[in-house]
Amino acid sequence: MRIGELAARADTTTRTLRYYESRGLLPARRDELGHRAYDEHDLRALQQIRTLRDFGFELEETRPFVECLRAGHPEGDSCPASLAVYRRKLDELDALIGELAAVRDKVAGQLTRAERARDELAAEALVPGGPEPVCELGGRDL
Repeated sequence: MRIGELAARADTTTRTLRYYESRGLLPARRDELGHRAYDEHDLRALQQIRTLRDFGFELEETRPFVECLRAGHPEGDSCPASLAVYRRKLDELDALIGELAAVRDKVAGQLTRAERARDELAAEALVPGGPEPVCELGGRDL
């Protein structure tokens, strides 16, 4: 198939296909007229790249999966190099989840502190002569 047909079937652009070719992820085969020529294996490689990119993989991280398909394996993730990429990605995700959990804990602590301060201020306002609460949005009412 030609580049336009492959792009349409893979739901991508011809520019993207040329870029993948320049990165060595797609073969640079040409037909007798000099047009780029692709087959179903190339479509399968593109589908693998797209799935991995949708999962947050960098383009270069897709290379072992594409090479696994090119080697004749029915799935791009059945080779040792692909499994190693999965393991690295899981480690990366676990680290990010840990960082997000720490940020969440800090935000929750800030919320607790802010609510406590608001409640203390409201309680002081009920004491004769205590300060009147001021809303940050410009009003004087709570």
